[in-house]
Amino acid sequence: MKKFITTLILFLGIILPVNAANIMPVTTESNDIRTIGLYQAPKSITLYKSPDENSDIINSIKWSAYDIFPNGVKFNEVFVIYVPSKELGYMAVTDETDDWVEVIYNNRTGETAWIKKDDPYKFMTWIYFYNTYGRKYGLYLLKGAPDSAKNIMSAPDESSQFIAEMNMPTKIKLNVIRGNWALVSVLDLDRTPKTGYIRWRGEDGIHYFFPDIK
Repeated sequence: MKKFITTLILFLGIILPVNAANIMPVTTESNDIRTIGLYQAPKSITLYKSPDENSDIINSIKWSAYDIFPNGVKFNEVFVIYVPSKELGYMAVTDETDDWVEVIYNNRTGETAWIKKDDPYKFMTWIYFYNTYGRKYGLYLLKGAPDSAKNIMSAPDESSQFIAEMNMPTKIKLNVIRGNWALVSVLDLDRTPKTGYIRWRGEDGIHYFFPDIK
């Protein structure tokens, strides 16, 4: 019996941290260019075919910090951001009305559905999201970003004066977002602070940096 209990504890110790792992974008391909922002998902998600409560229900998803139902649904398919310690889950939004948001409910297939807003302030445009979370936690560079994304410029313009190139940044502090540009203060491994503008998003909508939520 003791051996069984010990084995069970070891098993849970291995499985739970995996299920509880944070989900954050890693590469530039993590962001669907159709998206206009993020929606903080309620614990009970009802997905409608149209922005109408009389339309067909595509699926209903319930989740908590470490569980998601129905079986077969995965956290990384539903959420762009998932932080179990904060019970925080954000879904990508492709369209919005006063009362509804169209979300990507399967990041693997790109399938979308509508959610009736339970709180209008849970929807955040990308710029509002970056100004909120990026200023609080800083930014990190996504894999696959072009080399030009590392260029720090004197103004939010490609033709402005080149200040420096970030090499191996230990900290990227966001000051403010202006369109597709971000005013940042960067601390590289050389410990020399650099301040200027970087492109956080390309003209095609692909993100190069993301808020480093912890």
